[in-house]
Amino acid sequence: MKLLDVAQVMTLPFIPIYSVPVKLRNLFFDFGWFRQQKVDAKIVSVGNITVGGSGKTPMSIYVIKTLQSINIKVAALSRGYGRETTGFREVSDGTQMYLEVQNSGDEMYLTALECSCPAAVSESRVEGAIELIQKYKPDVIVLDDAFQHRWIKRDLDIVLFDQRFLMQNNPLRKMSLPTGSMREPFSSLIRADCVVINRKFSARADADKKIDRFADGKKIFHACYNALGFIDVRNGRQYNPADFQGQISLAVCGIASPHSFFSALGSMKISAEHRIVFKDHKRYKNEEVQKIRKEFYAKNCYSVVTTQKDAVKLMQFKEELDDIDIYYLKIELEIEEREEFKEYMTAKLFAGD
Repeated sequence: MKLLDVAQVMTLPFIPIYSVPVKLRNLFFDFGWFRQQKVDAKIVSVGNITVGGSGKTPMSIYVIKTLQSINIKVAALSRGYGRETTGFREVSDGTQMYLEVQNSGDEMYLTALECSCPAAVSESRVEGAIELIQKYKPDVIVLDDAFQHRWIKRDLDIVLFDQRFLMQNNPLRKMSLPTGSMREPFSSLIRADCVVINRKFSARADADKKIDRFADGKKIFHACYNALGFIDVRNGRQYNPADFQGQISLAVCGIASPHSFFSALGSMKISAEHRIVFKDHKRYKNEEVQKIRKEFYAKNCYSVVTTQKDAVKLMQFKEELDDIDIYYLKIELEIEEREEFKEYMTAKLFAGD
Protein backbone atom coordinates (compact mmCIF):
# COMPACT_ATOMS: atom_id res chain seq x y z
CA MET A 1 0.00 0.00 0.00
CA LYS A 2 1.30 3.45 -0.90
CA LEU A 3 2.34 5.85 1.83
CA LEU A 4 -0.46 8.24 0.81
CA ASP A 5 -3.04 5.45 1.05
CA VAL A 6 -1.79 4.54 4.54
CA ALA A 7 -2.18 8.16 5.62
CA GLN A 8 -5.71 8.23 4.22
CA VAL A 9 -6.68 5.01 6.02
CA MET A 10 -5.44 6.46 9.29
CA THR A 11 -7.89 9.37 8.93
CA LEU A 12 -10.98 7.15 8.46
CA PRO A 13 -12.08 7.41 12.13
CA PHE A 14 -12.22 11.21 11.76
CA ILE A 15 -14.72 11.23 8.87
CA PRO A 16 -17.79 11.59 11.17
CA ILE A 17 -16.30 14.74 12.71
CA TYR A 18 -16.72 16.40 9.32
CA SER A 19 -19.58 14.51 7.67
CA VAL A 20 -22.12 14.44 10.54
CA PRO A 21 -22.35 18.26 10.91
CA VAL A 22 -22.67 18.55 7.11
CA LYS A 23 -25.54 16.04 7.05
CA LEU A 24 -27.32 17.68 9.99
CA ARG A 25 -27.01 21.12 8.43
CA ASN A 26 -28.46 19.89 5.14
CA LEU A 27 -31.31 18.19 7.01
CA PHE A 28 -32.13 21.44 8.76
CA PHE A 29 -32.47 23.13 5.36
CA ASP A 30 -34.37 20.19 3.83
CA PHE A 31 -36.94 20.23 6.66
CA GLY A 32 -37.24 24.01 6.61
CA TRP A 33 -35.73 24.62 10.03
CA PHE A 34 -33.10 26.72 8.29
CA ARG A 35 -34.75 28.97 5.69
CA GLN A 36 -33.39 30.29 2.42
CA GLN A 37 -33.87 33.96 1.66
CA LYS A 38 -34.99 35.11 -1.76
CA VAL A 39 -33.53 38.32 -3.15
CA ASP A 40 -34.71 40.63 -5.91
CA ALA A 41 -32.49 39.17 -8.65
CA LYS A 42 -32.00 35.82 -10.32
CA ILE A 43 -29.30 33.79 -8.59
CA VAL A 44 -26.94 31.36 -10.31
CA SER A 45 -24.73 29.24 -8.05
CA VAL A 46 -21.58 27.65 -9.46
CA GLY A 47 -20.13 25.11 -7.06
CA ASN A 48 -18.92 21.59 -6.43
CA ILE A 49 -19.02 18.83 -3.83
CA THR A 50 -15.29 18.13 -3.91
CA VAL A 51 -12.32 20.09 -2.62
CA GLY A 52 -11.02 22.57 -5.21
CA GLY A 53 -9.73 22.15 -8.70
CA SER A 54 -12.95 21.60 -10.67
CA GLY A 55 -12.93 24.95 -12.47
CA LYS A 56 -15.56 26.95 -10.60
CA THR A 57 -14.11 30.38 -11.38
CA PRO A 58 -13.60 29.73 -15.14
CA MET A 59 -17.18 28.38 -15.17
CA SER A 60 -18.48 31.47 -13.37
CA ILE A 61 -16.71 33.65 -15.92
CA TYR A 62 -18.24 31.60 -18.74
CA VAL A 63 -21.75 31.98 -17.28
CA ILE A 64 -21.32 35.74 -16.83
CA LYS A 65 -20.01 36.30 -20.35
CA THR A 66 -22.77 34.12 -21.83
CA LEU A 67 -25.43 36.20 -20.07
CA GLN A 68 -23.70 39.44 -21.04
CA SER A 69 -23.76 38.33 -24.68
CA ILE A 70 -27.57 38.42 -24.58
CA ASN A 71 -27.66 41.81 -22.82
CA ILE A 72 -28.38 40.55 -19.33
CA LYS A 73 -27.06 42.75 -16.50
CA VAL A 74 -24.86 40.54 -14.34
CA ALA A 75 -22.97 40.96 -11.08
CA ALA A 76 -20.54 38.54 -9.44
CA LEU A 77 -20.28 37.58 -5.79
CA SER A 78 -18.18 35.20 -3.72
CA ARG A 79 -16.94 34.72 -0.18
CA GLY A 80 -13.50 35.93 -1.23
CA TYR A 81 -11.50 32.99 0.00
CA GLY A 82 -7.99 33.86 1.16
CA ARG A 83 -8.55 37.63 1.39
CA GLU A 84 -7.18 39.77 4.19
CA THR A 85 -10.48 41.60 4.75
CA THR A 86 -13.82 40.59 6.25
CA GLY A 87 -17.44 41.54 5.68
CA PHE A 88 -18.91 43.00 2.51
CA ARG A 89 -16.36 44.58 0.18
CA GLU A 90 -17.01 45.94 -3.30
CA VAL A 91 -14.32 44.71 -5.69
CA SER A 92 -15.32 46.55 -8.86
CA ASP A 93 -18.13 48.59 -10.40
CA GLY A 94 -17.47 47.02 -13.79
CA THR A 95 -15.07 49.69 -14.98
CA GLN A 96 -12.85 50.46 -11.98
CA MET A 97 -11.18 48.08 -9.52
CA TYR A 98 -11.66 49.16 -5.90
CA LEU A 99 -9.59 46.51 -4.09
CA GLU A 100 -6.18 44.96 -4.46
CA VAL A 101 -6.08 41.20 -4.95
CA GLN A 102 -5.04 40.51 -1.35
CA ASN A 103 -8.19 42.27 -0.10
CA SER A 104 -10.63 40.65 -2.52
CA GLY A 105 -9.26 37.14 -3.00
CA ASP A 106 -7.69 35.98 -6.27
CA GLU A 107 -10.82 34.42 -7.74
CA MET A 108 -13.15 37.42 -7.51
CA TYR A 109 -10.36 39.80 -8.53
CA LEU A 110 -9.80 37.71 -11.66
CA THR A 111 -13.55 37.48 -12.37
CA ALA A 112 -13.98 41.25 -12.09
CA LEU A 113 -11.06 41.85 -14.46
CA GLU A 114 -12.22 39.30 -17.01
CA CYS A 115 -15.92 40.18 -17.07
CA SER A 116 -15.95 43.94 -16.44
CA CYS A 117 -19.00 43.57 -14.23
CA PRO A 118 -19.92 44.75 -10.73
CA ALA A 119 -18.31 42.36 -8.27
CA ALA A 120 -18.12 41.97 -4.51
CA VAL A 121 -17.06 39.62 -1.76
CA SER A 122 -19.00 38.79 1.38
CA GLU A 123 -19.12 35.85 3.79
CA SER A 124 -22.91 36.30 3.77
CA ARG A 125 -24.13 35.85 0.21
CA VAL A 126 -27.51 37.26 1.24
CA GLU A 127 -25.96 40.48 2.56
CA GLY A 128 -23.66 40.71 -0.46
CA ALA A 129 -26.48 40.16 -2.94
CA ILE A 130 -28.69 42.78 -1.29
CA GLU A 131 -25.86 45.34 -1.40
CA LEU A 132 -25.19 44.64 -5.10
CA ILE A 133 -28.90 44.82 -5.94
CA GLN A 134 -29.36 48.14 -4.16
CA LYS A 135 -26.44 49.75 -5.97
CA TYR A 136 -26.42 48.12 -9.44
CA LYS A 137 -29.83 46.47 -9.92
CA PRO A 138 -28.47 43.43 -11.80
CA ASP A 139 -30.82 40.98 -13.47
CA VAL A 140 -28.61 38.06 -12.39
CA ILE A 141 -26.01 37.54 -9.68
CA VAL A 142 -23.51 34.71 -10.22
CA LEU A 143 -22.19 33.13 -7.02
CA ASP A 144 -18.76 31.51 -7.23
CA ASP A 145 -18.41 28.46 -4.94
CA ALA A 146 -21.82 28.60 -3.29
CA PHE A 147 -23.31 25.11 -3.50
CA GLN A 148 -22.77 24.64 0.25
CA HIS A 149 -23.96 28.16 1.08
CA ARG A 150 -27.69 27.43 1.22
CA TRP A 151 -28.93 30.56 3.00
CA ILE A 152 -29.71 32.33 -0.29
CA LYS A 153 -32.36 30.94 -2.63
CA ARG A 154 -31.02 30.26 -6.08
CA ASP A 155 -32.70 29.89 -9.49
CA LEU A 156 -29.98 27.73 -11.06
CA ASP A 157 -27.55 25.43 -9.23
CA ILE A 158 -24.60 24.26 -11.34
CA VAL A 159 -22.27 21.60 -9.91
CA LEU A 160 -18.88 20.94 -11.48
CA PHE A 161 -16.69 17.84 -11.44
CA ASP A 162 -13.12 17.39 -12.56
CA GLN A 163 -13.22 14.48 -15.02
CA ARG A 164 -9.90 13.25 -13.66
CA PHE A 165 -11.42 12.93 -10.18
CA LEU A 166 -14.42 10.97 -11.48
CA MET A 167 -12.24 8.55 -13.45
CA GLN A 168 -9.79 7.65 -10.67
CA ASN A 169 -10.24 4.22 -9.11
CA ASN A 170 -9.02 4.89 -5.57
CA PRO A 171 -12.22 4.61 -3.43
CA LEU A 172 -10.55 6.45 -0.55
CA ARG A 173 -10.42 9.65 -2.60
CA LYS A 174 -14.19 9.54 -3.05
CA MET A 175 -14.85 9.51 0.66
CA SER A 176 -15.63 12.48 2.85
CA LEU A 177 -12.98 14.79 4.23
CA PRO A 178 -10.45 14.38 5.78
CA THR A 179 -9.85 10.95 4.16
CA GLY A 180 -11.09 11.79 0.70
CA SER A 181 -11.90 14.88 -1.35
CA MET A 182 -15.68 15.01 -0.84
CA ARG A 183 -17.17 18.07 0.80
CA GLU A 184 -20.56 16.37 0.48
CA PRO A 185 -21.63 12.90 -0.68
CA PHE A 186 -22.68 12.26 -4.28
CA SER A 187 -26.28 12.03 -3.05
CA SER A 188 -26.22 15.82 -2.55
CA LEU A 189 -26.53 16.16 -6.32
CA ILE A 190 -30.28 15.94 -5.73
CA ARG A 191 -30.07 19.69 -4.99
CA ALA A 192 -28.32 20.50 -8.27
CA ASP A 193 -30.11 21.57 -11.43
CA CYS A 194 -27.37 20.42 -13.77
CA VAL A 195 -23.89 18.91 -13.71
CA VAL A 196 -20.85 20.00 -15.70
CA ILE A 197 -17.96 17.55 -16.17
CA ASN A 198 -14.77 19.48 -16.85
CA ARG A 199 -12.11 17.50 -18.73
CA LYS A 200 -9.84 20.56 -18.76
CA PHE A 201 -7.02 19.74 -21.21
CA SER A 202 -7.58 15.97 -21.17
CA ALA A 203 -9.30 13.84 -23.78
CA ARG A 204 -13.00 13.13 -23.30
CA ALA A 205 -13.66 10.03 -21.17
CA ASP A 206 -16.88 8.22 -20.36
CA ALA A 207 -17.30 9.96 -17.02
CA ASP A 208 -21.09 10.28 -17.15
CA LYS A 209 -21.53 6.71 -15.97
CA LYS A 210 -19.65 7.57 -12.77
CA ILE A 211 -22.43 9.90 -11.60
CA ASP A 212 -25.51 8.85 -13.60
CA ARG A 213 -27.18 7.15 -10.66
CA PHE A 214 -26.64 10.19 -8.46
CA ALA A 215 -27.55 12.76 -11.10
CA ASP A 216 -31.02 11.19 -11.29
CA GLY A 217 -31.74 12.24 -14.85
CA LYS A 218 -30.40 15.77 -14.46
CA LYS A 219 -28.86 17.38 -17.51
CA ILE A 220 -25.11 16.74 -17.82
CA PHE A 221 -22.92 19.12 -19.81
CA HIS A 222 -19.24 18.80 -20.71
CA ALA A 223 -16.53 21.44 -20.50
CA CYS A 224 -12.91 21.79 -21.55
CA TYR A 225 -10.18 24.42 -21.45
CA ASN A 226 -8.81 26.22 -24.50
CA ALA A 227 -5.33 27.73 -24.32
CA LEU A 228 -5.43 31.18 -25.93
CA GLY A 229 -1.75 32.01 -25.54
CA PHE A 230 0.71 33.51 -23.07
CA ILE A 231 0.35 37.05 -21.74
CA ASP A 232 3.28 39.14 -20.54
CA VAL A 233 2.49 40.04 -16.92
CA ARG A 234 4.14 43.46 -17.23
CA ASN A 235 2.76 44.85 -20.48
CA GLY A 236 -0.17 42.60 -21.43
CA ARG A 237 1.33 41.60 -24.79
CA GLN A 238 0.14 38.21 -26.05
CA TYR A 239 2.38 35.47 -27.45
CA ASN A 240 1.77 32.22 -29.25
CA PRO A 241 2.55 29.01 -27.28
CA ALA A 242 4.91 28.00 -30.10
CA ASP A 243 7.18 30.88 -29.04
CA PHE A 244 7.97 29.00 -25.82
CA GLN A 245 8.75 25.60 -27.32
CA GLY A 246 12.33 24.50 -26.88
CA GLN A 247 13.02 27.07 -24.18
CA ILE A 248 13.93 26.40 -20.57
CA SER A 249 11.06 27.80 -18.52
CA LEU A 250 10.30 27.77 -14.82
CA ALA A 251 6.68 26.74 -14.25
CA VAL A 252 5.17 28.32 -11.13
CA CYS A 253 1.67 27.77 -9.77
CA GLY A 254 -0.38 27.82 -6.59
CA ILE A 255 -3.68 26.26 -7.62
CA ALA A 256 -5.80 23.36 -6.40
CA SER A 257 -5.05 21.19 -9.41
CA PRO A 258 -1.48 21.87 -10.63
CA HIS A 259 -1.66 18.71 -12.76
CA SER A 260 -3.97 20.48 -15.22
CA PHE A 261 -1.49 23.36 -15.65
CA PHE A 262 1.47 21.07 -16.23
CA SER A 263 -0.66 18.90 -18.53
CA ALA A 264 -1.52 21.97 -20.58
CA LEU A 265 2.13 22.93 -20.89
CA GLY A 266 3.00 19.39 -21.93
CA SER A 267 0.29 19.34 -24.59
CA MET A 268 1.83 22.49 -26.08
CA LYS A 269 5.32 20.92 -25.98
CA ILE A 270 6.50 23.43 -23.38
CA SER A 271 8.86 22.02 -20.78
CA ALA A 272 7.69 21.97 -17.16
CA GLU A 273 10.73 20.09 -15.92
CA HIS A 274 11.66 22.98 -13.66
CA ARG A 275 8.71 23.85 -11.46
CA ILE A 276 7.66 25.37 -8.15
CA VAL A 277 4.30 24.36 -6.71
CA PHE A 278 2.72 26.39 -3.94
CA LYS A 279 -0.49 25.63 -2.08
CA ASP A 280 -3.83 26.79 -3.51
CA HIS A 281 -4.67 30.48 -2.96
CA LYS A 282 -1.04 31.14 -2.04
CA ARG A 283 -0.47 34.61 -0.64
CA TYR A 284 2.77 35.57 -2.33
CA LYS A 285 5.26 37.41 -0.16
CA ASN A 286 8.86 38.42 -0.63
CA GLU A 287 9.99 34.97 0.54
CA GLU A 288 8.20 33.26 -2.35
CA VAL A 289 9.38 35.90 -4.83
CA GLN A 290 12.99 35.32 -3.79
CA LYS A 291 12.49 31.57 -4.13
CA ILE A 292 11.28 32.09 -7.70
CA ARG A 293 14.25 34.34 -8.46
CA LYS A 294 16.74 31.86 -6.99
CA GLU A 295 15.33 28.90 -8.95
CA PHE A 296 15.04 30.95 -12.15
CA TYR A 297 18.73 31.85 -12.16
CA ALA A 298 19.93 28.52 -10.77
CA LYS A 299 18.31 26.66 -13.69
CA ASN A 300 19.32 29.31 -16.25
CA CYS A 301 15.71 29.71 -17.35
CA TYR A 302 14.52 31.91 -20.19
CA SER A 303 11.16 32.77 -18.63
CA VAL A 304 8.68 32.07 -15.84
CA VAL A 305 5.31 30.68 -16.93
CA THR A 306 2.41 30.68 -14.51
CA THR A 307 -1.38 30.67 -14.29
CA GLN A 308 -3.58 33.74 -14.55
CA LYS A 309 -4.75 33.15 -10.98
CA ASP A 310 -1.14 33.38 -9.80
CA ALA A 311 -0.31 36.25 -12.13
CA VAL A 312 -2.83 38.63 -10.55
CA LYS A 313 -0.94 38.17 -7.25
CA LEU A 314 2.57 38.32 -8.71
CA MET A 315 1.77 41.64 -10.42
CA GLN A 316 2.29 43.41 -7.10
CA PHE A 317 5.98 42.39 -7.23
CA LYS A 318 6.78 43.97 -10.58
CA GLU A 319 9.78 45.83 -9.19
CA GLU A 320 11.24 42.74 -7.49
CA LEU A 321 10.79 40.74 -10.69
CA ASP A 322 11.62 43.45 -13.22
CA ASP A 323 14.62 41.52 -14.54
CA ILE A 324 12.61 38.33 -15.14
CA ASP A 325 10.20 37.73 -18.02
CA ILE A 326 6.95 36.34 -16.55
CA TYR A 327 4.04 35.13 -18.64
CA TYR A 328 0.71 33.58 -17.69
CA LEU A 329 -1.20 31.00 -19.64
CA LYS A 330 -4.46 32.56 -20.78
CA ILE A 331 -7.22 29.96 -20.83
CA GLU A 332 -10.95 29.96 -21.26
CA LEU A 333 -13.54 27.37 -20.35
CA GLU A 334 -15.84 26.21 -23.10
CA ILE A 335 -19.06 24.24 -22.78
CA GLU A 336 -19.05 21.69 -25.57
CA GLU A 337 -22.85 21.91 -25.85
CA ARG A 338 -22.64 25.70 -26.06
CA GLU A 339 -26.05 26.57 -27.58
CA GLU A 340 -27.88 23.88 -25.62
CA PHE A 341 -26.39 25.19 -22.37
CA LYS A 342 -27.31 28.79 -23.21
CA GLU A 343 -30.90 27.79 -23.95
CA TYR A 344 -31.07 25.65 -20.81
CA MET A 345 -29.72 28.44 -18.59
CA THR A 346 -31.96 31.18 -19.96
CA ALA A 347 -35.01 28.93 -19.72
CA LYS A 348 -34.25 28.13 -16.07
CA LEU A 349 -33.74 31.79 -15.24
CA PHE A 350 -36.35 33.58 -17.29
CA ALA A 351 -39.09 31.12 -18.30
CA GLY A 352 -42.39 32.49 -17.14
CA ASP A 353 -41.10 36.04 -16.57
